[in-house]
Amino acid sequence: MSREQAVSREQALWTRARLGRCGPPLDLLTARFDKHVYAPHAHDEFTVGVCVGGSEIIDYRGGHIRSGPGAIVVLAPGEMHTGGPGNDTDGYAYRALYAAPGLLGDGALGTGVPHFRDAVVDDPELAAALRRAHTELAACPDPLEAESRFPWLLTALARRHSTARAVTDTVPGADRIAHTVRDRLADELVEPPSLAEMAADLDLSRYQLLRAFRTTMGIPPYAWLAQHRVARARGLLEAGLRPAEVATLVGFADQAHLTRWFRRVLGVTPAAYRNSVQDGLR
Repeated sequence: MSREQAVSREQALWTRARLGRCGPPLDLLTARFDKHVYAPHAHDEFTVGVCVGGSEIIDYRGGHIRSGPGAIVVLAPGEMHTGGPGNDTDGYAYRALYAAPGLLGDGALGTGVPHFRDAVVDDPELAAALRRAHTELAACPDPLEAESRFPWLLTALARRHSTARAVTDTVPGADRIAHTVRDRLADELVEPPSLAEMAADLDLSRYQLLRAFRTTMGIPPYAWLAQHRVARARGLLEAGLRPAEVATLVGFADQAHLTRWFRRVLGVTPAAYRNSVQDGLR
């Protein structure tokens, strides 16, 4: 491999998702390095990363930690650290997000910021879910989807692996809460309110709202809304509208976003569905 090819493999892509339509931002980093070593630095947020290739050595809390594929790395706010390749051949690749402390503590009891005794966490199921959410939301940072997925996963991280105690998962009146949220999302499908806003209106935490909705509906709010949008889109496509027009009318970010969910729900693209329906009318 030439030096130019080696250099070209070094990349870092930052994406900013938003937690809810008017909610706070959440920065996502997709990185692949062969030789790069970070200078000592700290973040105001939790750094939560999933190693997806190679190995990395991180100087942290006076020692050295090593992460490999599938490992979750959790670095606390304000903690100085560095990072670099674990060997001279493989480099390292990872997905990271930078989360305000409150995002990890919504479904846990404790005083102050959740504390993680171990910076490297072995939890393959959670690592896979974090990686999948990071990849999908870096490509299409839908605000409601980001707010439904990331706080839920980060709360799971804190509940499973920090010293904080888990709160009860029982939410009184879960059915009523879920149906209230469902109806509001249906009424405001183009510009849905944030989960934090709806939770505040119901005197709940965001975690309690998510728990109540998932328990009753079987899926998180963003997934329910996406399926409701697909159902609305079908009617508009049957009326002869083009997919690009339909995407905007039902609240998807663009035609690609509509297509992704249309295929998930119905197994075909919106264009193919429209053509088949129109052919049947001729």
